[in-house]
Amino acid sequence: MFGSGFLQPMHLLLILIVVLIIFGPGKLPDVGKAVGKSIREFKSAAAEKDDNKKEENVVEAKPAKENKNNDAK
Repeated sequence: MFGSGFLQPMHLLLILIVVLIIFGPGKLPDVGKAVGKSIREFKSAAAEKDDNKKEENVVEAKPAKENKNNDAK
């Protein structure tokens, strides 16, 4: 199960160590905050795009015209 794949536990540990070395322990909260904000903005933009797409596909119903000739019969 853990033998194949891209993100094995050892890979994740190695990535964490490299990030810790590059940014240092003081900058990690700021990096996490920036990543979280970016993900939230991306989700918001994607949801907004979906809403706009749904609105374009909506067809409004027109009221039926009253036919005076049918009422007289």
